[in-house]
Parts: sequence; structure tokens; C-alpha cells
Amino acid sequence: METIGSVDDNNPPDIFEFKGTWDSYEEELYEIFNKTICEGSLTFQGQRISIKRHPEYKEKHFTFWHITSEGEREAERIPDLRRCERIRWVSWLISNCETNPEITYWENKRGSEKHIVIWSEQHQFAVILARRNGYFLLKTAYVVSKRRAEDFIKERKNYYKKSK
Repeated sequence: METIGSVDDNNPPDIFEFKGTWDSYEEELYEIFNKTICEGSLTFQGQRISIKRHPEYKEKHFTFWHITSEGEREAERIPDLRRCERIRWVSWLISNCETNPEITYWENKRGSEKHIVIWSEQHQFAVILARRNGYFLLKTAYVVSKRRAEDFIKERKNYYKKSK
């Protein structure tokens, strides 16, 4: 198991590169997920951040699969190496979003849910939280495409404009 390493508030942790077999890499990713997210005592705006455990797949939390894979249909999600490599960035982004001016966050609405987008524009990585009653649910995290970045910039600008 690779160590988590020291964390710099201004820069994300190192990329966790794929080495060895996929099965061993996946197990190491899951250990990092448990250590940094499940056991990480993460909070946002003073409220705890929770994860969704069920439905489990391969005896791993539902949220784990959402931050390490991509796809529209749950049964057809495939591993996304860029997400996997940045698994340690999830807790780093959440832990530093309220103090690091390079990390921005805002609320948006997707369907009937209110989400919080936490985005490091510099590193093109985002974490999505869903607002719940008394806590936040970690929905997903991903590398932001150029097209999505353009949408984020507009969305963020509109949010900040309305909140003034």
C-alpha cells in the first residue's frame, strides 16, 4: 500500500499512478478511499460529509465507484484512470475549499437536487456534494473537461452575481 503522504494545503497530493495489476491497484485505491474519505472526518460549512454505501459492487461502497469510474448507467460504469489517479484529491479539495482562494465552490441545481460544486480550476478537478438535511452527501468527483470548465465558469459567475 502506498502511503498517503503529507498534504500541502495549496497543492493537491501526488497522482496515485497505476502500477502492478488492476486488482491490486483497485484494492489500494479502496484503502485510500477508506482512509481519506470514509475515516477522514470531512466537513463542509461545519456539516459532515457522508458517503453512500449501497448498492455495493464487489464489496465496495457505491460512492467509491462514482469517484473512480464513469458512465451514464450504473451497471455499465467503467474505470476512469484519471479519476483513480486523483482519488486523494477528493479529501484535499474538500478540506481546503474554504481557505484556499484557488478553490471555488457554489451551489447549483440538478433536477430536484441542490448540489455544491467544489472546483480547482487550476487543476481541472471537481467534487460534487448533494445537500441533505443536516449533512452533505459526496456524490462524485472528476477531471473537468474543457467544455465542462466553460459551463462551470458561467455557472459560478451567475451564482456569485445572484448571491451579492
